[in-house]
Amino acid sequence: MTVLLEARFTRTLDAIVARHVEPEWPGMLVEAWVFEDRAARLAAEAVLRGRGFEAVIRSAYKPLVHAFLEEIDMAGVAAVTSGLPPEEGARFRAEAYPLPGLLAPVAVSYVEGRTAEHYEVTLTRDGRDEYLFVFAPNRRRADHVGREALSPTGWVRTFPPGCPVPNLNRAEVTDYEAVFDAVIAAVKGHGWPGGTPFFETLEIVVGIGGVERRLGWHDECLSTREGLHEDLYFSLLEVFQTIGGRPLGTRDFQPGQIVPLIGPAGGETTVRVSLVPHVPQVERGWEPERLERASRPLTAREIGVAMAHLGGEPFGATSVQGRPVLGSYIAGVEPGLVISSGQHANETSGPIGALRAAQQLRQRRGAHFALIAQENVDGYALHHRLRGENPRHMHHAARFTALGDDIEARDADAPQIERAARLEALRRSEARLHINLHGYPAHEWTRPLTGYLPGGAYSQYALPRGFFLILRHHAGLEAPAHAFMQALTARLIVDPALARLNAEQIAAYEAHLGPIASPVYNGIICEIGENARQIPPFQLITEYPDETIYGDAFRLAHTTQMNTVLHAAELFLDQGMLA
Repeated sequence: MTVLLEARFTRTLDAIVARHVEPEWPGMLVEAWVFEDRAARLAAEAVLRGRGFEAVIRSAYKPLVHAFLEEIDMAGVAAVTSGLPPEEGARFRAEAYPLPGLLAPVAVSYVEGRTAEHYEVTLTRDGRDEYLFVFAPNRRRADHVGREALSPTGWVRTFPPGCPVPNLNRAEVTDYEAVFDAVIAAVKGHGWPGGTPFFETLEIVVGIGGVERRLGWHDECLSTREGLHEDLYFSLLEVFQTIGGRPLGTRDFQPGQIVPLIGPAGGETTVRVSLVPHVPQVERGWEPERLERASRPLTAREIGVAMAHLGGEPFGATSVQGRPVLGSYIAGVEPGLVISSGQHANETSGPIGALRAAQQLRQRRGAHFALIAQENVDGYALHHRLRGENPRHMHHAARFTALGDDIEARDADAPQIERAARLEALRRSEARLHINLHGYPAHEWTRPLTGYLPGGAYSQYALPRGFFLILRHHAGLEAPAHAFMQALTARLIVDPALARLNAEQIAAYEAHLGPIASPVYNGIICEIGENARQIPPFQLITEYPDETIYGDAFRLAHTTQMNTVLHAAELFLDQGMLA
């Protein structure tokens, strides 16, 4: 093991309390904003009051949402209008999410405000308007790859008694920010070898306080630790892309497996960054569930049992870390199909949906298809581990393979490794249609320290927008692609639970990130476009908000995935669409 960084940081909340031992004037007000939960902030307020201060300590993360959760009296309020800081309006609009869902049936609207530092809130109560300002602590700085970013930060203000003008008003770099900066600096400062992968596993272990709160509307939550995981993972990918001279966002670069492990701590904030060899993961045992009633992601062993039960001719590949990628080929006379899932291993509903659909397709006379229920088996093992620590986080560190790349993005001349199973499935089936099951975050996706929104192509996934479909096709096939999507969505939307999910999430998405540009067929967003790189003429990609859900919400997810495969197969096989 090579240790790149081991450090401790004073908890910012403790530092603020330690600095304020005795008020300069009796009743002096201390206001602060930190990345801590309500209980920790209230405890610090109590200590300061015991020393003769007035104290109000708020959340630096999503301050407007926290203001409504903790301070604003909503009794009798019929409407809320929030003036957003005019600078980077899309980012502040997202930061206000999901107020319409939380405050329903109160009407919530957004307008452009007049100040860069505040949300200007108007409450309409009993026919009269009340006005208040909610401070938004931010600082502008160059990020890890030199881009300018406006990101949440800590802040401290103090006021003499009865004075509206603070005698201290400044940003406070918190332990939350300092940990991120220290990790980035340690990685940048290390002498990396010329070739890739640079390491087997880059492990970042952080113990830190923070916000962890479920909101009770769909799967929405507030989690600063999840935000730190996302910031560290994607920022480090970008750092290594820069080191390797590759464009930011490239998906075929192979630095190795980056694993941020962000856990709670009650005292000092701690961090250790180290290079470690791959260690085989031991699966936790679960009470077995029937596929159709599964309330959680399957274990790798359960997937293996279901694949064996399906039968057919086995084929597959071996992953970087030595795990089997299991494929099954059902030889028949019908036109060929390929069904795959788990390309991105933290997208949890696809494997069950694929297996359930394959069990039914197997019963067709002349059935002819190939199935790979879990393509990215190394990522899936990591996701299993990460869920043990934070069951409901989205865990994008498990998205890519152990090499740090996307299976689908591998160049044809490079070693295919896991992707060899997909190529074999396409070869055996001679498929004209590949159904590729995916998912995306079931709750808001933020990168708090690098501009808040995920950035780049990922920004469209910042908020859930229901179950949607992507159809990629070869040149000249746009007309049948649109006709197919019209027919497929008409069949899927008859599920009232799916229709309700899509209507609510699309409305919330558009309220915060603006109108959806893609066509919406029968209440389902459809992205249709040409792709010359794919082998079959048509590739249908599902996107269900499933990172990471359980119970009835998870059952709806994998049932929708199954229904998509079955309806698409029927349209393709029985009605000749896309033939």
